[in-house]
Amino acid sequence: MNFIFISPQFPRIYWSFCERLHRNGVNVLGIGDSPYDELAEGLKSSLTEYYKVDNMEDYSQVFRAVAFFSFKYGKIDWLESNNEYWLEQDARLRTDFHITTGVNTDEVACFKSKSGMKAYYAKAGVPTARCHKITTKEAARAFLDEVGYPVIVKPDNGVGATATYRLDSDSDFEAFFADLPHAAYVMEEFVTGDIFSYDAITDSRCDPLFESMTAWPPSIMDIVNEKLDLAYYVVDQVPESLRKLGRATAKAFGARSRFIHLEFFRLTKAKKGLGEVGDFVGLEVNMRPAGSYTPDMMNYAHSIDVYQIWADMVTADKRLLPESHDDHYCVTADRRDCYRYRHSHEEVMAKYGDKIVLYERLPALWEEQMGNVTYMAHAAGEEAAKEFIRFVQERAE
Repeated sequence: MNFIFISPQFPRIYWSFCERLHRNGVNVLGIGDSPYDELAEGLKSSLTEYYKVDNMEDYSQVFRAVAFFSFKYGKIDWLESNNEYWLEQDARLRTDFHITTGVNTDEVACFKSKSGMKAYYAKAGVPTARCHKITTKEAARAFLDEVGYPVIVKPDNGVGATATYRLDSDSDFEAFFADLPHAAYVMEEFVTGDIFSYDAITDSRCDPLFESMTAWPPSIMDIVNEKLDLAYYVVDQVPESLRKLGRATAKAFGARSRFIHLEFFRLTKAKKGLGEVGDFVGLEVNMRPAGSYTPDMMNYAHSIDVYQIWADMVTADKRLLPESHDDHYCVTADRRDCYRYRHSHEEVMAKYGDKIVLYERLPALWEEQMGNVTYMAHAAGEEAAKEFIRFVQERAE
């Protein structure tokens, strides 16, 4: 089997996907823009060959790399990046090279468009907030008159909470339209709730081989816009109500043979047309693993190897690792260099050193959404996870 992995060097943990494929006997071929000498040793030993391009944004360069591998090794069976940023390019390459094991150009649109997602959620029977694709100021005002303040405005095709804003008043509305970005935007009614994700690895029938839940901060948007500290935790148990909605959503979107990250609100305030307190409401789909080092957190929370489950999905279309029944949490708390914290790094390590599994400075590319340093730790339960977050992120007066 010939598998092309796009940009396997970023995030750094992605070498694990390649290593497990290599372990399963797959011919793994990498395409990226980092010099070969800068690749992690684990990645180098997992790749049959690596093709460096000068610019990953230049489709012609990446196309030529795939063409070279196709000429040298024969038909390409899989092509994947597992990276939100490259999903559309991945789909275009699959279409151009007739690779049928992943989504093509026609299919990827429903994964990337926030307004386009709504019809698929409806097909799955999952409630979602009302949404308006912004065309004119007058049409947006009419939608606003229907749903009322506050509303969220965000790029229709965007990653995370970048360039996402909350409008609370007419002055906010006017300010947004006075400086309306050129990108397509959507306006969505505001939902009061906590954010949870249903994370899964699906087989070729869109059935889950692995399932997990992550509890996220109430507003990634506020973390980005107000430079707050990011913290979240992975739970190894998925509530049945979320499991049911997650599976239905994966089926409706045709999320086959993928690592997926589906986000939901759990209402903390009842909302007419959406549900009661505690109900889950669809937020958005992401047809790739949860960001940052979350796959590693899943491994710690579940005492499992999600990279191996994913590789077995590729090669066998089934799960070969047994289920784990450990009851664990894995929690991450990040810090920013611009703030002073009550507890020093030494105090954090003294208190939690036997539980911390990772302490690292984060890549500069992640600074806006995450911060500058991350602490990742085991936790015995939700309260322990929340106490870890409080201790790490408490600010100095």
